[in-house]
Amino acid sequence: MKSDRLLSILLLLQTRGRATATELADRLEVSVRTVYRDVEALSASGVPVYTERGRHGGIALLPGYRTDVTGLTADESRALFVLAAQGAHTALGLDAALGSALRKVMAALPEPHRPAAELTSRRILVDPERWMRTAAPAVDLDVLNTAVFADRRLRLRYRHSGADAPSTYTVDPYGLVVKAGVWYLVADHRGAPRLYRAERVRSATVTDEPVRRRRGVELAEVWEQLRRQVERRPAEVLVRARVRAGRLDQFVRLHGAQLTAAPEPDPAGEWATVELAVSELRAVRQLLSFGAGVEVLEPPAAREVLAEAAAELLRLYAGKPGSPGAL
Repeated sequence: MKSDRLLSILLLLQTRGRATATELADRLEVSVRTVYRDVEALSASGVPVYTERGRHGGIALLPGYRTDVTGLTADESRALFVLAAQGAHTALGLDAALGSALRKVMAALPEPHRPAAELTSRRILVDPERWMRTAAPAVDLDVLNTAVFADRRLRLRYRHSGADAPSTYTVDPYGLVVKAGVWYLVADHRGAPRLYRAERVRSATVTDEPVRRRRGVELAEVWEQLRRQVERRPAEVLVRARVRAGRLDQFVRLHGAQLTAAPEPDPAGEWATVELAVSELRAVRQLLSFGAGVEVLEPPAAREVLAEAAAELLRLYAGKPGSPGAL
């Protein structure tokens, strides 16, 4: 709607100070001609907006002019209050700031939208933690956050999973990402994108050197590239199994990320065939938790691993409790 577009132009100019008609047109997905018509409409309504020609020209507001109008719709108001999720703001030390900001937004909202926004904050709760997850160690993001916003290189002592001692890296940070309650530093190391789990950082030092990011590359782009690499990490073994229909929902909840395709129920509806990608052959042992509810069909080596594990359990429980040599 034109009124929303006029307000968007006003808020963009208020935030950026000056913008070309082309920039505004691209941002609002309209033509340059439409932008100029909207600017004329703003000027006619009393907004002190003007245009300047030339290489360094553009559209701007008179210095010192500001508006307190938010222009938020009812849905936009509700969306803001869903942002108040636990976890991310706490780790960054922004809980108090978030609460203060939301109170100010609430006060600035049009009166008809306030009840819906307030009700949303009471009816919608976002918990980023996964079920039955063990308590993660406390993560100090202060130094990482400082380097990210100061555009400085970071010197890290970082312990990789399974490593006995930490390694030292000098990295160029793009930013911080929190995924499912876990914080990551996204950075370049020697010009290549890398992902560092914040809880494995043993020490971090902000250097005096300016960051050396790749030109034109943003955090979201690097994160997407790294995320795909993690999700597409090739598995070593494909396992085909059948799952009893009554256990299929639970199986999918626990192993859905390993499935290579949707389960295929048999004509009788008693079993469903599944295919999983596992990192190593011994990982099939985790399927023993389903007992006779899951049968591995292929490869034969996977069946051998499970038969060996079942034999170990049989020897363990066939004897007296605590008897030596059970395994």
